[in-house]
Amino acid sequence: MERKKSIQPGWLSKLRPYETPSLIKSWIQIGTSLIAYLVLMSSMIILVRNDHPYWIVFLISVVTAGFYTRVFIVFHDCCHYSFFKSRSACTILGNICGIVTFTSYTDWQRSHNVHHSTVSNLDRRGAGDVWTMTADEYKSSGILKKLQYRIMRNPFFLFGIGPSFLFLILNRFPGKSSRKKEVLNLIFTNTVIASLIALIYFTIGIKHYLLVQAPVTVIGSTFGMWLFYIQHQYENVYWDNEKNWDIFKAAMEGSSYYDLPPVLRWFSGNIGYHHIHHLRPKIPNYNLKPCFENIKELQKITPITLLDSFKSLRLCLWDESKKQLISFSALKENRAAAGG
Repeated sequence: MERKKSIQPGWLSKLRPYETPSLIKSWIQIGTSLIAYLVLMSSMIILVRNDHPYWIVFLISVVTAGFYTRVFIVFHDCCHYSFFKSRSACTILGNICGIVTFTSYTDWQRSHNVHHSTVSNLDRRGAGDVWTMTADEYKSSGILKKLQYRIMRNPFFLFGIGPSFLFLILNRFPGKSSRKKEVLNLIFTNTVIASLIALIYFTIGIKHYLLVQAPVTVIGSTFGMWLFYIQHQYENVYWDNEKNWDIFKAAMEGSSYYDLPPVLRWFSGNIGYHHIHHLRPKIPNYNLKPCFENIKELQKITPITLLDSFKSLRLCLWDESKKQLISFSALKENRAAAGG
């Protein structure tokens, strides 16, 4: 199927200077993400081992989960080779951050690159995205598939069980299209994680470790899943078939500008400027905000506020006739209207 040619506006050249990473800013971010995370984790383990009240540890774990998210953002930038000028440096740091966040660097890099090349493309769904069915697909599905889809799209599963299951279980196995180098990197990541857990067993103790790691991973992965969800699942989002799919529209209309409060924006590494990230993945996260502020064309997109974003929870199906995401209840109403 021949795809129509995407028309790229001239102002995109203004983004190019922001693609250059800053060695100083990158190292500062390593300090305020990876090192800060490890320090907080160590502090919580000391508190647990010395029998301090667990509620104190839990409160610290909520903050630490924010740093867990920042570590993943650094990992994400390394996967795009945007964090350092050196690809080798990105690969080394990316593998370290991947071990910390229970994610294979090379395997996730592959699936995420597929996500960037297929986002908002109805004919190429299923790689590195949230499972989304069209209304017609859902209506023609059997009872078991409908039940499966409703469970997968239920917020309690999607942001409760799902994130931890993804990071701790699914990330231990290669994807369907993983190549040899991705499988080898996954084996390496799993081996290092297993070795660290064995070391923890004989030193800190598994119980103390789990009391610290479990809440951090659950909260951090849930926050990360929410960010990923809202970046491409919202009212008036752009989707189209392969023939008409446009990469520029996929970035500007199929990827959100999530206008978060400053604290959450800092912990999420500016990933809320997701339309910019999809326009130019080589822009490191610390350059996204100044890029947005200095290029007026990027500000024309309608922002999604924190309050607005919760409305997206009910949007589960893509209505090809209306070209918008709709809820299960809206599908039912459409059926009733058509029957009437």
